[in-house]
Amino acid sequence: MAQRFREAFSRMAKQVNQAAGSGGGGSGGGGGGRAAAAAARSVTALAAAGGLAYGTYHSIYTVPGGHRAVVFNRVVGMKNTIYGEGLNFNIPWFERPVIYDIRTRPVNLQTLTGSKDLQMVTIAVRVLHKPDPSKLVWIYRFLGTNYDERVLPSIMNESAKAIVARYNANELLTKREHVSREISIDLRKRAAYFNVLLEDVAITHLSFSPEYARAVEAKQVAQQDAERAKYIVLGAQQEKLTIITRARGEAESAELIGLAVKKNPGFMKLRRIDAAREIADIVAKSGNKVYLNADSLLLNLLGDADNKFERSVGGKWR
Repeated sequence: MAQRFREAFSRMAKQVNQAAGSGGGGSGGGGGGRAAAAAARSVTALAAAGGLAYGTYHSIYTVPGGHRAVVFNRVVGMKNTIYGEGLNFNIPWFERPVIYDIRTRPVNLQTLTGSKDLQMVTIAVRVLHKPDPSKLVWIYRFLGTNYDERVLPSIMNESAKAIVARYNANELLTKREHVSREISIDLRKRAAYFNVLLEDVAITHLSFSPEYARAVEAKQVAQQDAERAKYIVLGAQQEKLTIITRARGEAESAELIGLAVKKNPGFMKLRRIDAAREIADIVAKSGNKVYLNADSLLLNLLGDADNKFERSVGGKWR
């Protein structure tokens, strides 16, 4: 292209020089006419070369991968044809291509809203979106190339606030997946009105006000204290039952022992023998020398202690 311009300028300069030389040697009228004609031919050739270069440059355009193109015509307006990837042709000056990126792109929005129980909630939503490839003419006619900046912030904000207002603060945490699904359904319906396709909708951040966080912490502490107090009460009740059961067992044991002694005084002899055996084991294992009365240690099993005991027991139970 530049080479053609240089050649055209060179030819025009040569023709002008030739016309000037011939005009100087001949008559003034004939030389002036030939110079003007040569200049006119040069300008015509230059204009033709420039028009050819302009037409060639602006008659083709390339649509990159992951893009689509629509064409605006100065005569009929927007053409209904959507052009795909690769090399395409148009009429210079009369037509102008507009290229759209139809690949999935993310949009993040963070907003402050209120829950059902009037708690302030900060929620962040991420949306993966792209334009409907079959509706690019409508999108350009009514929304333009920055359709995402015009549509998505408003519908994302409104949808997030509308869905969050249906739940209490604690439900936003326990039912987060359900809340995200409802926001996704509502956003898809709203975006469909503008021919925008949503690939994915997710809640990326959810936080509450500092006052609510402190209230939740205080509630958890109170619940833990209540649980601890409940276990303390249960422990005291179990200990009470244990004491009552032990007392009942001791009373029944004493009653049974009394009945056994009443029916058979030899029972006490057996108990004295067992006690004496235990005391003898303890004294035998001790490294100290012990000098005590055998009667006080229940070790006098051969004396008249049994007779005395039987007489005392027999007189008591009679």
